[in-house]
Amino acid sequence: MPKTISELCTEAHQTAIDKGWYEEPVQFGTAIALMHSELSEALEVYRRESGQRFKTGIAEELADVCIRIFDTCGYMGLDLETAIREKMEINNGRAYRHGGKRI
Repeated sequence: MPKTISELCTEAHQTAIDKGWYEEPVQFGTAIALMHSELSEALEVYRRESGQRFKTGIAEELADVCIRIFDTCGYMGLDLETAIREKMEINNGRAYRHGGKRI
């Protein structure tokens, strides 16, 4: 049976503890900056790679983003799984291109 998002959050945080990343309390701003750095690494793969390595490299970097998020949620005791499900339900009920914003 695949692990739930909640189980992955617990596992990611425990791994970070086991690898010594919580010897000092982690500041929220630092955690966000680390998540952002992983997104930046995905962008760099996109800019420089092509072919199969392109897809693998981007997937690896996006996995790192998720792991950083899971770790932070585990550390802060946040229920990411419920938040995702609730937010997806909200998004499903929104109007087409709600807010009129452009990317």
